[in-house]
Amino acid sequence: MHTSSGNLRRWQRRYFVGAAIIAPFSPFLYLQGQYTRWKVGVLPDAAGPTTGKTGDGCAAKLLVIGESTVAGLGASTHDSALAGQFAKNLSTHIERPVGWTVVGKSGVTARETIDKLVPQIPDEKFEYVLVGLGGNDVLKISTPARWRNDMTELLGIIRERSPEAVIFLSNCPMICLSPALPNPLRAILWELSKMHNDNIRDLASQMDRVFYYPQPVDVTLEGFFADGIHPSERGYADWAAAMMRYFIDNHEW
Repeated sequence: MHTSSGNLRRWQRRYFVGAAIIAPFSPFLYLQGQYTRWKVGVLPDAAGPTTGKTGDGCAAKLLVIGESTVAGLGASTHDSALAGQFAKNLSTHIERPVGWTVVGKSGVTARETIDKLVPQIPDEKFEYVLVGLGGNDVLKISTPARWRNDMTELLGIIRERSPEAVIFLSNCPMICLSPALPNPLRAILWELSKMHNDNIRDLASQMDRVFYYPQPVDVTLEGFFADGIHPSERGYADWAAAMMRYFIDNHEW
């Protein structure tokens, strides 16, 4: 815990030093962000049911909760978005059908997930949980301390509700690979995303049956994005498969 506290203090210092350096340029960066939002537009959530099942028989229960990738922006249905694709890969590994439930909302941070999405979680116990957060804590410039505190609280709530669940955490966004974000905004947000990545990886390493997928290096970029920020259906399929390979290869669960 002492090492983690030291890391958090270091990340906080880096955050505030960086904020002080870029403060004179903040109006320009704000305009860059607004222009990018206008240029990219807003994709709709995935259509169709927010629950599904990969096959017949007694199914393991999977909860998928989080931001726009969980809401399925860039995919036509949840079956072809993150929830359905992750469930298919999980089902193959555990050799058992998986019933999945989506609780997602575009634009939410970890704090907003606690306030807005946790009350929507069905009153049942899940064997597996996938948390898809980080993008908006980067875009909304959450401090390292806030990101860590909010994720600690959220994971505690999930653990209390489903004590035996294996909890998977998707990676913080690969901002550096997003073709829709211009520099210097992209470079600045990428530095924060790397900091949040290291922070949540450190947190997960101290928790029982909580596994974090670090920022990926083995996902093919061709055809990955739907709008330059959110995955396409192909992107969701490749991303879910890469996550499952990592969890299988690096963790016992």
